[in-house]
Amino acid sequence: MKQTLVALVENKPGVLNRVASLFRRRGFNIDSLTVGRTENPAISRMTIVVDADADKVKTQLYKLVNVIQVENVTELPEISRDLALVKVQVNSQTRGEVVQLCDIFRAHIVDATPEAVIVEITGGEDKITSMIELLRPIGILEMVRTGIVTMTRGDHILSPNGYQPRGANGNGHTSVI
Repeated sequence: MKQTLVALVENKPGVLNRVASLFRRRGFNIDSLTVGRTENPAISRMTIVVDADADKVKTQLYKLVNVIQVENVTELPEISRDLALVKVQVNSQTRGEVVQLCDIFRAHIVDATPEAVIVEITGGEDKITSMIELLRPIGILEMVRTGIVTMTRGDHILSPNGYQPRGANGNGHTSVI
């Protein structure tokens, strides 16, 4: 069963590589991995979707020095979104069909030429997959997906309470060891 974990990590070079290497070494298959800055510039947030035991993944992630906090949000009320850009081959007959699909799926055409349109669609993984399957017979030329980002609903907040960057010595400088 797919599990969704959210990890707060130090926003430093090499952290993503260490996480990906850990997954490779342990044989965990990453279904989706997205990383982005948070409201705190020292912290990045990873949304990781895996088909593995979430407790084992959490245990392994906590072994990495740059990992601040990890939470399994699979069973929590949450909002998950994916973004896809899909370049579709069009002609005078198929352009209207693509526009209708965009209306149905609340997608947007963000670029158009006489030969192709780029469709932007956001939403749940199933919604995006459904639209892609309907666009496929028309002619997908190119496609990219961002991966899933997740945030829990309501007042449940994942925040690094009391987090201090490693090496902070109280005067705004980091110690050199």
